[in-house]
Amino acid sequence: MTTLPITLRGAEKLKAELKRLKSVDRPWVINAIAEARAQGDLSENAEYDAAKDRQGFIEGRIAEIESKLSAAQVIDPVLIEVVGRVVFGATVELVDQDSGITVTYQIVGEDEADIKLGLVNIGSPLARALIGKEEGDLTEVQAPGGLRRLEIVLVRYG
Repeated sequence: MTTLPITLRGAEKLKAELKRLKSVDRPWVINAIAEARAQGDLSENAEYDAAKDRQGFIEGRIAEIESKLSAAQVIDPVLIEVVGRVVFGATVELVDQDSGITVTYQIVGEDEADIKLGLVNIGSPLARALIGKEEGDLTEVQAPGGLRRLEIVLVRYG
């Protein structure tokens, strides 16, 4: 089985979603289905159909999260003992050599990625270009807007 890297924060977020789905959403939808059934004829009952669709979504998401958590390799960036080198979970401060703009990204798992929050997927071109590099190194990344030359200014863990 292939393991999927995920930060401790990402794993906790998935576990919280799973708990909510099982303890709140699932009982709610079961109750909604029971109420819709009590109304009689199910053939033209839109509430019943909507509740069944919602139940299918919830059960699918539960299965997906359980599968991801079983294959997850949880990595706590705080425990990483690599100084100055970019690894999974590291937060990297970069300076764009052409524009002079400084940006900060954390390299995270696929489910955690959100570029607006500075969380970059480990499989993205940017993360792949950064992994293994050290503070002071220059790297080039092919971005949608063209080639970007970036300098790694600082690497933090946690």
